Amino acid sequence: MTARILSPLVLGLLLIFLIGPFLIIISASLSAGDTLAFPPQGLSLKWVAKVFTIDSFRESFAMSMFLAVFGTLTALLLGIPAAYALSRYKLPFGETVRTIVSLPIIVPGIIVGLALLRYLVVPFGVNITLALFMAHTALVLPYAVRVVSASLNNLRSDMEEAAVLLGSSRVGAFFRVVMPNIRGGILAAFILGFVTSFNQVPVSLFLSGPGVRTLPIDMLGYMETTYDPSIAALSSLLAFLSIGIVFLAERFLGISRYV
Repeated sequence: MTARILSPLVLGLLLIFLIGPFLIIISASLSAGDTLAFPPQGLSLKWVAKVFTIDSFRESFAMSMFLAVFGTLTALLLGIPAAYALSRYKLPFGETVRTIVSLPIIVPGIIVGLALLRYLVVPFGVNITLALFMAHTALVLPYAVRVVSASLNNLRSDMEEAAVLLGSSRVGAFFRVVMPNIRGGILAAFILGFVTSFNQVPVSLFLSGPGVRTLPIDMLGYMETTYDPSIAALSSLLAFLSIGIVFLAERFLGISRYV
């Protein structure tokens, strides 16, 4: 009897702990006051509307979307063949390659950003946007390799061999048999990489320059000078955007059937 009472109570406390901060941010974004406060001083959508009128937010959002989408796609183009090779063949120094690929998520982001600034941007004069793109691609690559590798390990290799025995080439078997069966893993890797890139702060902090800023960095700069609820409104919109992406992926692509 005690366990039956405690279990819902513990679950409720856990949900409050996880969802509580999100609810506070949403309520603060709907405040009618001029300063960020909780509980809100009345209810209004004016701060939500103001988010769309701030030029720097629109520009930095476009930059973050560019880096997240194309950085993740590039990481997948590199990561899928790498994951296939590591999963299907016994390569010499295979574990060493896995470790090297995983370094961007093992090494703290602030060190990665400083190293790229010191040894790539400063001595060679690499364009800031290009450096950001390279950094975000490298940060997402480990997720692409690991998630796709997990999907490949769950796929029986004899299916691919059967396609080859029936006359298909290795490349044809890969695209006709392997790719359709691991599309759930590829989609999961894309979503994970997109969210990781879009919310990246430490690396982007070192590689931001005049006119080149990602949305999280722009939000940090905005909070240094302004303390209105527009930041809470923008945070709420981004949270709903993430939830919407996952919901649409599940609704139309049925990701849960493949992962």
